[in-house]
Amino acid sequence: MGKITGFMEYSRLKEASEAPQTRTRHYKEFLLHLSDTEAKIQGARCMDCGIPFCNTGCPVNNIIPDWNDLVYHGNYKQALDNLHSTNNFPEFTGRICPAPCESACTLGINSDPVGIKSIEHFIIDKGWENGWVVPQPPKHKTGKKVAVVGSGPAGMAAAQQLARVGHDVTVFEKSDRVGGLLRYGIPDFKMEKTHIDRRVEQMEAEGVTFRTSVLVGKDFPGNVNNWAKETIFPDQLSQDFDAVVIAGGAENPRDLPVPGRDLKGVHFAMDFLPLQNKVDAGDKVKDQIMATGKHVVVIGGGDTGSDCVGTSNRHGAASVAQFELMPQPPDVENKPMVWPYWPTKLRTSSSHEEGCERDWAVATKRLEGKGGKVDKLIGARVEWKDGKMQEVPNSEFEMKADLVLLAMGFVSPVAQVLDAFGVEKDARGNARATTDGEGCYKTTVDKVFVAGDMRRGQSLVVWAIREGRQCARAVDEFLMGASVLPR
Repeated sequence: MGKITGFMEYSRLKEASEAPQTRTRHYKEFLLHLSDTEAKIQGARCMDCGIPFCNTGCPVNNIIPDWNDLVYHGNYKQALDNLHSTNNFPEFTGRICPAPCESACTLGINSDPVGIKSIEHFIIDKGWENGWVVPQPPKHKTGKKVAVVGSGPAGMAAAQQLARVGHDVTVFEKSDRVGGLLRYGIPDFKMEKTHIDRRVEQMEAEGVTFRTSVLVGKDFPGNVNNWAKETIFPDQLSQDFDAVVIAGGAENPRDLPVPGRDLKGVHFAMDFLPLQNKVDAGDKVKDQIMATGKHVVVIGGGDTGSDCVGTSNRHGAASVAQFELMPQPPDVENKPMVWPYWPTKLRTSSSHEEGCERDWAVATKRLEGKGGKVDKLIGARVEWKDGKMQEVPNSEFEMKADLVLLAMGFVSPVAQVLDAFGVEKDARGNARATTDGEGCYKTTVDKVFVAGDMRRGQSLVVWAIREGRQCARAVDEFLMGASVLPR
């Protein structure tokens, strides 16, 4: 490494950000990437640990020590090439990935881990600023045609890899813009959509065709706000293409079966978040769900719930509360017990910093309202004994609630998509396909492959990119008998 003692000399540096009281007035990104000097110092903290667990902690197996060292020496272009060798879209992961690589960092055993995510963010932004991210069209065309269903990170990664080896790739997206959950699930203040748009321009220059507002299969509840204007049936794709990749998301949300669920003002998070993204894009949205002046309760303590908190604060909510069913995790993880795996510990997001009442071990018993509209949540405290959840006696309470947002995760892909293709599903409702060996990522239907949330269930953007890349190699091998694409 360039600075053998760097991890002893330098402290971890957090990326600078705009103050909460000003950033909640807009929907733009508020995190700033590191300066050249800051990135060099943070790269120097990467130690010569011998076995870099960060490589395997990262689902796409980024070669992290190498590009840390390159940044330290100021070789930014080479660092970008190294980063792109394993990750098609580091500007996505550098902004919204929770960074499991940092949990696996060897330095993190007894100190603050290397700021891997901030360095990745720096490298890719440096690449775009200097014009180093350019189209890579194939030198030769294969004459093979591949359809990719879904334009989220898995679909985009698969499409780009397949186009670069010469296949004619068409991506079908049911929404009116490309990006899947990145476009209509991630708020703009976490990731502005210009990052998707310029990748789409790059991919189009590489030969990828995007068709939006096209529903593949038959109409289903996941057709968000009925944005799709055209329907194509799977049989048509099988006839027109040599291979099909299903790469949609896990869009079937977990519901809350309690009395009062049907009251007005109770919505799934994904009925709430996409509409603000459309407004941010300049669209006029009729009957947008707004938190302005309302007492908002977000049920679910994960990232989607956090996004609801941040959006509600920007709407100007009167108050925002977030409930989690599980007990409050510890402030600091037990590193000897969990390293190098993802630890359970209290995580405070930027949205929480902007204002939110958080509570744990809370169950919602019922919702009450007047005139058919919710105005009150009745909850109770719970505790876990012998692996079972029990209500704490005499712990029932009520809370003002004008808007209740359900952000409890997603249970499976929308069944109608997989049913339309006729693929076999596993016990969780995901498409059944292996990730290794002969026939990996291939479904039980001829020529049809699957990647991302459709196969593994709700997961991270970095896992989607990994599966899209690996699925692309499997498709290339299926079409050509061999592949030069990395696995």
